[in-house]
Amino acid sequence: MNLDALIQLDQRLTLWLNQLGTPAWDPFWLLLSDIKIWFPAYAVVMGCLIWKLGWKKGLAVILSLVVMVVLIDQTANAVKDGVGRLRPCFNAWMIANGIRTPYGVIRPLYGFFSGHAANSFGFAVTSYLGFQLNDPKHSYKIYGWGVFIWAALLSVSRIMMAAHFLGDILVGTCYGLAVGLTIAGIAWWITSKVIR
Repeated sequence: MNLDALIQLDQRLTLWLNQLGTPAWDPFWLLLSDIKIWFPAYAVVMGCLIWKLGWKKGLAVILSLVVMVVLIDQTANAVKDGVGRLRPCFNAWMIANGIRTPYGVIRPLYGFFSGHAANSFGFAVTSYLGFQLNDPKHSYKIYGWGVFIWAALLSVSRIMMAAHFLGDILVGTCYGLAVGLTIAGIAWWITSKVIR
């Protein structure tokens, strides 16, 4: 499959997913998409890290989360500017074929790859492994299921808001998982070798 065919497939799949949205569900997707509402949840997770792991290991995992977010944000912004792929809400073909933009256009202009997807999946894997690797006597399965479902729903919300193509989400997800695994591994090495 050549690049043009892949782009067309991405556009069609994104349009199909976006048009599954309804006005009744739009506030839900908007709420999920709003990063600021998740700050209290992040604070709770960080508090639980310190509570379950102790302040030294907990702080190491929290610092790994901060490094992960900064790294992903900076990379996503550089790639968006470098690639210059318009968001669906600015794409002429998507507009002509009825893309739903329930809350108007999303800024900035470019959207490849999704920083929301990358950060949410990066947060999910880094925090989950932070708990599990540093406290192996507990499985943290409920937290794992919850945080990965949250990351998936948040990522889908970006399609429903016409902020990203499905391809932007998939690349962001893969990048977030890769960075999260790497950062979690480094944090685990530090907590196991350096912090007693």
